[in-house]
Amino acid sequence: GRGLRAQMVMLAVAVLLFFPALDAGELFGERVGGFVMPAGTSVAVGAFIFGIGMQLGGGCASGTLFTVGGGSVRMVVTLVFFVIGSVIGTAHLAWWLALPSFGAYSFIHRWGLGPALAVNLGLFAAIFLLTVIVERRRGVDAPATVSADWLRGPWPLLAGAIGLALLNFATLWIAHRPWGVTSGFALWGAKGFALAGADMAGWPYWEKRMAAIEASIFRDTTSVMNFGIMAGAMLAAGLAGRFKPSLRLSAVDLLTAIVGGLLLGYGARLAFGCNIGAFFSGIASGSLHGWLWLVTGFAGNICGAWLRPRVGLSPV
Repeated sequence: GRGLRAQMVMLAVAVLLFFPALDAGELFGERVGGFVMPAGTSVAVGAFIFGIGMQLGGGCASGTLFTVGGGSVRMVVTLVFFVIGSVIGTAHLAWWLALPSFGAYSFIHRWGLGPALAVNLGLFAAIFLLTVIVERRRGVDAPATVSADWLRGPWPLLAGAIGLALLNFATLWIAHRPWGVTSGFALWGAKGFALAGADMAGWPYWEKRMAAIEASIFRDTTSVMNFGIMAGAMLAAGLAGRFKPSLRLSAVDLLTAIVGGLLLGYGARLAFGCNIGAFFSGIASGSLHGWLWLVTGFAGNICGAWLRPRVGLSPV
């Protein structure tokens, strides 16, 4: 409940910042654009698969980077297969996009700035209040107040939510588009496939993206931000005294990391991103596909949580 409410605050702050800029088409004199993608079968299936992968693999895209930076060897395995799954997803994406879809739908451009803001903020408020009502009916006690250590963590949920919204807005300003994570994984994988001799120019997804494959990885904004997440996590783990990598992996840990990583990568490509690029940035961009990702990704998480104890992982 608390986590979902924090996400609603994050989204509310984000749309208040994003919608006026996207409606104007510029921010601080620079042209900007949002992530408005087709809301169809590919997003629904991809987000559902991604949700299952989150539970089996141990995290989302940014969470995987964070835990890798924190010294988790299991999540290194998840990341490697996340990258592989992403490339496989690019090979199949055209087929998925040919399936039924509502098309790209922007609330900002279809409804106008005012109505789009009002409806989205109303939905966030409704979800926020619903979680409060459900918790009260179940007799859930308010969590004990935990003093925050701003250097070592954890941060208060509300502060983290607002911080993420501001980070995404800063990305919109600097990169001229919202925050994304998984396109970087697809690029890493494509570079690896190309080095192994694959003709990536013959893949429909990559034929117009060959310049990115041939250029330095440090010219890709998403990749640089991903490296930053890992470096920041490593620093945070070191400051907290928690950076203690271990090579001990059970067969279950290894297998679920492989399967989870493949599902994460494949699902993210079908859904035009993860819970950052598709859900967070999609909704912040006023795109219907972000809301579709929320519903189907949540369903996938429920399914994945059901699977966890049945494949030997701890329940959630």
